[in-house]
Amino acid sequence: MRNSHKVLKTPIRFALAALLGGMLMRILQIPFASVVTFMSFLAIAVLYFVRFSKKVDKKPVAYIKMVLVLFWTTNGLLRILDFPYTIIFQIGTAITFITWFAMEGTSYFMDDDRKAKNSIIEIIWNFAMVVGVLTIISGGLMHLLNWEYAIPTLTVGLSIVTVYILKDIFSPAKEMNKDPNNEEFQL
Repeated sequence: MRNSHKVLKTPIRFALAALLGGMLMRILQIPFASVVTFMSFLAIAVLYFVRFSKKVDKKPVAYIKMVLVLFWTTNGLLRILDFPYTIIFQIGTAITFITWFAMEGTSYFMDDDRKAKNSIIEIIWNFAMVVGVLTIISGGLMHLLNWEYAIPTLTVGLSIVTVYILKDIFSPAKEMNKDPNNEEFQL
């Protein structure tokens, strides 16, 4: 399945943006943050399950991704409900993520011809995404250590990742190189 024809791509991205917004609300202690986060995790789980069920050609990596999303969203839902023993789901998430990365890894960002499909602008946006994720991790570690500026660091990281996802949702779709002759060769 090509990236441009994935089922429920936009609703899943909206749910991810809402999840990040809910996390930001929770950090800033805004009311109903837990409700927004809970509903976002639930939406991601349901939407990804529907997407997986509609997929025709299911390779082993598709099953790994489904299990990864299942562990991740279940962990998020149970943590919001203050369920003990979520370490099982965290370990499951880690193992399936490592398995996915080993199976697909950087080939996720490649074309069918094994050429990089990203332009300079996409590489810059992907760099911004990496910076955002690293900022979230740094802010989380700073918060655990009770260091100053932990909350602003987390806020900046979450904002960068949210902007990245929203940019991806609202950017115009790239038009694939289509053969005007319906892939017929002319001599």
